[in-house]
Amino acid sequence: MIKLAISGCQGRMGQRITELALADNDFKIVTLLENPNHPNANAKFHGIKIQTDPNTIEGSDVLIEFTTPEATVTNLTACLKHNVKMVIGTTGLSAEQVEHIKRASKTIPIVFSSNMSVGVNIVFGLVRETAQKIGKNYDVRIVEAHHIHKKDKPSGTAKTLAQFAEEGSGVPVTDIKSIREDEIVGDHEVIFDSPEDTITIRHHAKSRDIFAKGALVAAKFLAKKKTGLFNMQDIFS
Repeated sequence: MIKLAISGCQGRMGQRITELALADNDFKIVTLLENPNHPNANAKFHGIKIQTDPNTIEGSDVLIEFTTPEATVTNLTACLKHNVKMVIGTTGLSAEQVEHIKRASKTIPIVFSSNMSVGVNIVFGLVRETAQKIGKNYDVRIVEAHHIHKKDKPSGTAKTLAQFAEEGSGVPVTDIKSIREDEIVGDHEVIFDSPEDTITIRHHAKSRDIFAKGALVAAKFLAKKKTGLFNMQDIFS
């Protein structure tokens, strides 16, 4: 059984990860973490007391992190201190913060991905393959839409899609449109356009469960890992 810690447990993602983990016999939740300024800090969630001190992850096997860049770095330090593996789905990290994650992965195993969804990771592969085949004959643009509460733009997934398109075609992707409306879970569209035709690859997320389930799959993947930096492509390959 995997002893699980969940950061940002009162956020949209944190709540669903908690609920799905409670229903999965492979997990035992030992720590729920939340920002000390959160109104529900020090309360209980599904009968588990919420903690605000990152050091309470001691004794956990894996920490799942969907929070802010600042909280992620703080909790990464705690994971290094207590030898806790980490699944990171936080987006909006700076280059320096990403380097910190890469260095930490030499000591603890980390799954770090802009999107934990199985479907989106299939789309990543499709975009890369399409870009490789069309070369420089098409212009590429990306449109992404999320709920009004999402702070970073473009989304981490859109940036990853652009990266795969650029690696495949050798052409920089500079046209990324970000939409923040209502309670959109996550829509991503990659458009390959030429004078002769248009190729569109699109993913529509119906609920956050696809990300939460992917995070739990990643936690199980880390169970036998000692060190290393992994992404969801590694898990699904």
